[in-house]
Amino acid sequence: MFSDHKGCLQLCLTEVANGLRNPVLMVHANDHTHRMFIAEQVGVIWVYLPDGSRLEEPFLDIRSLVLATPWLGDERGFLGMAFHPKYKDNSKFYIYYSYMDKNRVEKIRISELKVLASDANKADPRSERNLLELEEPAANHNGGQLHFGVDGYMYLFTGDGGKAGDPFGTFGNAQNKSTFLGKVLRIDVDGRSSDGKPYRIPPDNPFVSDPKARPEVYAYGVRNMWRCAVDRGDPVTKKGRGRIFCGDVGQNRFEEVDVIVKGGNYGWRAKEGFECYDTRLCHNSSLDDILPIFAYGRSVGKSVTGGFVYRGCESPNLNGLYIFGDFMNGRLMALQEDEKRNKWQKQDICIGSTKTCAFPRMISSYSKFIISFAEDEAGELYFLSTSYPSAYAPHGSLYKFIDPARRAPPGKCKYKPIPVKTKSKRILFVPRAKTVLELLNEPSTTKPLKKTSTPTAATPAAASQKGKKTPSTKIKASTAKPAPSGKKRQKIKAEAKPHKPKQEEKVARLDRTTPASPLPKNKSSHLTRTKKLLPKKAALGKEKQERRKKGRLSSSS
Repeated sequence: MFSDHKGCLQLCLTEVANGLRNPVLMVHANDHTHRMFIAEQVGVIWVYLPDGSRLEEPFLDIRSLVLATPWLGDERGFLGMAFHPKYKDNSKFYIYYSYMDKNRVEKIRISELKVLASDANKADPRSERNLLELEEPAANHNGGQLHFGVDGYMYLFTGDGGKAGDPFGTFGNAQNKSTFLGKVLRIDVDGRSSDGKPYRIPPDNPFVSDPKARPEVYAYGVRNMWRCAVDRGDPVTKKGRGRIFCGDVGQNRFEEVDVIVKGGNYGWRAKEGFECYDTRLCHNSSLDDILPIFAYGRSVGKSVTGGFVYRGCESPNLNGLYIFGDFMNGRLMALQEDEKRNKWQKQDICIGSTKTCAFPRMISSYSKFIISFAEDEAGELYFLSTSYPSAYAPHGSLYKFIDPARRAPPGKCKYKPIPVKTKSKRILFVPRAKTVLELLNEPSTTKPLKKTSTPTAATPAAASQKGKKTPSTKIKASTAKPAPSGKKRQKIKAEAKPHKPKQEEKVARLDRTTPASPLPKNKSSHLTRTKKLLPKKAALGKEKQERRKKGRLSSSS
């Protein structure tokens, strides 16, 4: 790895996909086809082939079922997807999305579907089998992660129900083990329970014998975990295999990264990060609460997006690094495990300097709002982001991380994808972002490419938090100024340029207890600029001025 003089890890990116509407996830089927399935928040899943092309017809389109809006920062929509560990044999996969029932009650639905036997690139929407439904008391904090652990069980990550400070009941939803909200749930999708549930409870779930707890609960005390990942383990030793890492979005002071353990209490709402949030609950809480492996304050970021531990082949120096980011300011970060001290050390990631990334296909910028991280079938790492966080705005892209300091030997990381018959037309990938080489070769009249500045780390203050707080959300939008007293909110401004992280970016959170502004009509792409046309009257006035001016000139001559 190469770090600059400020200690910022220098990495590069390649653009893999673009034109996506709030891409919330990218997953693979682990079937040796090396296809990538990218889901948009509106409820559409696309298939990307190993050659970079996309199939014209979607894998799944359930927009008619999914509750999504064009409101900026709206967290509802299609949120999670996972393929069954034995997908090659049973063709099953699972989805997690927001919907509204017949009584106009907002809910989360987790369901099972199958792929058509006649087309491996098409899901059968008629095969949907509902596994679990949760009523959502507010529009925000919907969680959304769905994945299978190395034990073969499904893990579900739910939010605390929304609003500010988990105000539900005496202790909040997250500390109440009799509710599904604010939890990590674990179920066996391959069985059915004796009481009629369409799934089985794993016999070693930690609270199966507690009459006051839901037997599905695996861990609790979480606020709104946004993006969790299972560690594949070291490619040689398999060390770390099976660990589950999550980013848990904070309230108003700290964002945190957690490693999930069975039966663990992660502290919310008693604690936020390493500190007390609700003083009364905090003083009475268990000393056995699971603390984050890392937490950061508002000078670093405002909404964590959980990432992955890199276990790929192409960039061997990155092995073991947990790479994640912040949704609000576009900051990329890495955690390095210090086993001797049992701590994780943070390192900032800088993208796109001309010195390190002057190679074919390498780009120097990315869209600011980091929605999700992803891992392909070979273990290489990606992230998905957008310049305008509305579910209907096609400004999202997929980027792949590249470490220019050390690449694997030629031929070492080659693999042969199993070919898949495609019935749909293939759409070739057309890059939109300029590469570093293109920027370097532009005429000298253009501004020189700036190096990415090193973000400034922050040390959490040792103070308790009191009073009501503005709700923290995962899908949030930036504003020009902080909102006064958490009441008045300003509209987000679309990013006109791709993002390069800047030091101490000032952005405010969007209050998700009330709807945000709808997407303006006729919004131009962030990749193209349009000139503002003069109003008709102004244009006529300008024309008259020109005629008068010409008249004066002719008379004076």
